[in-house]
Amino acid sequence: MTELRILCLHGYQGSASILREQTRGFAQGLERLADFVYVDAPTLALGDFGWWHAKRQATPFALPDPGVASSIARYEGWSRTLDWVLSTFEREGPFDGVFGFSQGAALTALLVGLRSPDQMLMTRKPLGFGFAIMVGGFWASDPELARLYKAKQNYEIPSVHIVGRSDSIVPSQNSRSIAALFQDPLVLEHGGGHIVASTPEIREKVAEFLQRRATLAE
Repeated sequence: MTELRILCLHGYQGSASILREQTRGFAQGLERLADFVYVDAPTLALGDFGWWHAKRQATPFALPDPGVASSIARYEGWSRTLDWVLSTFEREGPFDGVFGFSQGAALTALLVGLRSPDQMLMTRKPLGFGFAIMVGGFWASDPELARLYKAKQNYEIPSVHIVGRSDSIVPSQNSRSIAALFQDPLVLEHGGGHIVASTPEIREKVAEFLQRRATLAE
């Protein structure tokens, strides 16, 4: 069976090592199906954090803000993140899928908007991958980035959305509304909060999802 390669994107104040620890229970038993490739956001090397900071109209500066709120913002750092993503796909790819937690999940949804549905890469659709897994995802509140969601054909890919009913950081409705972008989303709920849940049911459903992807990739 083909082993899938999955690019893993951490949360706002996270890192590759933090996400690896956060997914320890979740990934248990999935190693036979997938190689989880954990990476640091480019800001970490500069002494900063996060994939972007949301700069809102009400404030003159970009305060520590991952961009969850619905009010309009400009995502400072997006260009740097996009350049890093393109370089990472070129240098360390190919990747079969992308996994994201929290702000990393929001980034994952945006990257789907940049993928090439037919794998014919071009400037406006520079990424090639076939599925997405999002945990605690939310909509981009930057209008320039939200336009990526209009590429509806790009979102016709298999996706998993893990939602915490008690999530106080990213309300569960945010994750469900992101799931609605996709053609046939698998929505898995749990009773916890803003975590990468590792309940037996969630691990079983994700294993089945990955098994189908691996079988099709053979």
